[in-house]
Amino acid sequence: MLMTVAKAPLLPSEAITEAANRAARAIPPLWPLASSVAVNPFLGQTGEPLPLAAARLRRAAGIAITMPRAWYAEKRQTREILEEDMLDAFEAAPPAFRLGTFAAFKAAAHVERAAPLPLPTVAELARDVAFVDWPGVVQERISHWAAGFFDQGQALWAAGDAHGAYASWRNHAVHDLTPEIAGLSGFARFVADAPATAEGAIAECVAQLGLPEPALESYFHRLLMTLGGWSQFARYRLWQADLRGATDACLTEMLAIRLLWEAALLRHDESSVEPLWRPVVAAYAEPVSPTPDDGIDSILQESAERAAQRRLQILLSESPSTPVASARPSLQMAFCIDVRSEVCRRALESLDPGIRTLGFAGFFGLGIGHRRFASDVVEARLPVLLTPSVFTCSGEATPQSARAERATRIAARAKRAWGRFKLAAISSFAFVEATGPVYAAKLLRDGLGLPHAAAANDPAPRVTDQLDLATRLTMAEKVLRAMSLTDGFARLVLLAGHGASVVNNPHASALNCGACGGYSGDVNARLLASLLNDRPVRDGLVARGISIPQDTLFLAALHDTTTDDVVIYSNDHPSAAHAGDLAQARVWLTSAGALARTERAQRLPRAGHGRGIPRRARDWAELRPEWGLAGCQAFIAAPRSRTAGRDLAGRAFLHDYDWRRDEGFAVLELILTAPVVVASWISLQYYGSVVASGVFGAGNKLLHNVTGGLGVIEGNGGLMRAGLPWQSVHNGERLIHDPLRLSVLVEAPREAILSVLARHPQIRALFDNRWLHLFGLSDTGRMTWRYVGNSKWESCLGLTEPEAAMRSDDESAERVVDPSAIR
Repeated sequence: MLMTVAKAPLLPSEAITEAANRAARAIPPLWPLASSVAVNPFLGQTGEPLPLAAARLRRAAGIAITMPRAWYAEKRQTREILEEDMLDAFEAAPPAFRLGTFAAFKAAAHVERAAPLPLPTVAELARDVAFVDWPGVVQERISHWAAGFFDQGQALWAAGDAHGAYASWRNHAVHDLTPEIAGLSGFARFVADAPATAEGAIAECVAQLGLPEPALESYFHRLLMTLGGWSQFARYRLWQADLRGATDACLTEMLAIRLLWEAALLRHDESSVEPLWRPVVAAYAEPVSPTPDDGIDSILQESAERAAQRRLQILLSESPSTPVASARPSLQMAFCIDVRSEVCRRALESLDPGIRTLGFAGFFGLGIGHRRFASDVVEARLPVLLTPSVFTCSGEATPQSARAERATRIAARAKRAWGRFKLAAISSFAFVEATGPVYAAKLLRDGLGLPHAAAANDPAPRVTDQLDLATRLTMAEKVLRAMSLTDGFARLVLLAGHGASVVNNPHASALNCGACGGYSGDVNARLLASLLNDRPVRDGLVARGISIPQDTLFLAALHDTTTDDVVIYSNDHPSAAHAGDLAQARVWLTSAGALARTERAQRLPRAGHGRGIPRRARDWAELRPEWGLAGCQAFIAAPRSRTAGRDLAGRAFLHDYDWRRDEGFAVLELILTAPVVVASWISLQYYGSVVASGVFGAGNKLLHNVTGGLGVIEGNGGLMRAGLPWQSVHNGERLIHDPLRLSVLVEAPREAILSVLARHPQIRALFDNRWLHLFGLSDTGRMTWRYVGNSKWESCLGLTEPEAAMRSDDESAERVVDPSAIR
């Protein structure tokens, strides 16, 4: 029977609302599976340094955000981390985050810290008292409702969300007897008597739980973290609303739902839970403060990153032997900056000195909303930080195209109807018995991984509303200048987007182009090729200082990162004059693909020296069709000559950039505020999926089931999971991704870089708080300056000094650092 709890005085509604909003924005968004993109799971904590974020997330989620200390010790034993790396990291740490001497730090680094524990919720306290898994019950019931509420087409009967999440859940909960069966008597009546609005319910629960204002944000953050991927998907809805200049209350309404469970459990077990709850409330009200262990762990993490930076400096300082290139390139090919392109670019360049490759964001500067052939879905093929400015569709507006589109739509509707008939409650079992043998050939083909018929490509894309010449000219000029491609054009220039061919993989879109919103980059590349082949555009570019030769042809291509095959869309712009160039390009690309597969096979399990890689794309049981962006460590914005011929092992994002051609440094600003941020999201998603896999990782692929058509659960129930599957970062024996924060290397004047950071405080915060490391490159490709925060730089030329690397432990063990000397 429910008991009556004396209410605390009501807090001002503004204070509660503000705390709820801050807690909501501490949650990272989760994109649906159809367009999943990498997300920085620490998005809400980038305004604070790693030790403080560690303390906050330990309280809110019970996770560590650095590796166990044994991992760093192993790196020291294998000499991947040198004594010098640890000393440099120790000296660079703020005094508040380290012990007094280097020797004390090293001694502490060998002692493994205790497992992190979050502050408890009422559900956890009630579990310990009543021996009922109330946290599990809460998660299971909310997940059961959320799967229907958020459903994106998987359910045959959608729940709908016309009245919002809170109203939908109340309507569900008042008829759900599961909590009462589990022992929470009167729960349905409690929900029925709750306030009709989420805001009212939050205020009522805050009073019933006796929460003071200082405790609100931490406690709200804790509750939202207990909802896993569901709260993150609600945060995605808020993100999308922000892009439209609107708002979305779904995440706040989910907080109200979770609070009602807490209030109900406290009322039910008041006499036993209340005495335990009071000190917990006081703990939530305490300011978040890092411990000495948080400081030690952050220095160890910095040590690992400085070690990787030292190795990168050595690599960039080498003088590779590169053939002398001809005056005019025999082929130019622009790839996405994605780290997987680095392997293919290096392989292609090795085949002929006349081949030049470029790196540019995979959406090629065209922020489009695209509707595929015979589809009404508008796909945002651009970075998720942006909104589409141009809308496109596939297929020409001709009678023949219209007839083909109608036929395709009819076929698609028939296929959907057939699929729903197969899954329907009445027909599903009879369907298997009656038509199962018909699928024997398909099952055999899929089981053996035999090739399918080649999928037809969509017709060439076109802009739905014709753009005037001035707009097309501005778009073309902006893209070419951003690519640092304003002269020296080859006869054939390929613009390669990228995608991935896999089967039976819910996270397939995560292997596509992050710069294209989780879609492949073919549409953007085909549009850009069409724009740059437009004769009036070329004529207009001459007056703007860009002269494209008459015999230059731009063609789009698609690089399959799973198989390293390249498709060229030569039919978009047929040219008999370029038949020889195209034939030679195909030969080169075939050879480059074979070289790239051979290199990638050394890391992929069971890849057979590259011969088995194409089959992996067709194998419906393959857990690791490719590594995606695992291993990413650096972002380099510089001319290709600084990195050409150097084996970066598919670990670096390579963005071609020549600051001497960047008038006003507009391109530099674009790079630091868009591609660098996207790369940081990728890097930190891999980082979070390793260091905190239980919260920021998707778990085991073998146990995945798709829920709501938008995410995965592990097993047959529980919370929706976010982040990367464990198989994306681990090969079964060891980690394939070292969790390191990204190092950003930029060849540009330091004053220009600081000017951009001053105009974008959110970007500057990433570097000031070391979620990213920033380096200045010299014109020889060496890392000469390290950004240390607060608009300050320090020389880092000593990264490769052998005498520094050989400094003995005894020379530095008792070195006491004067805080005033910290840079």
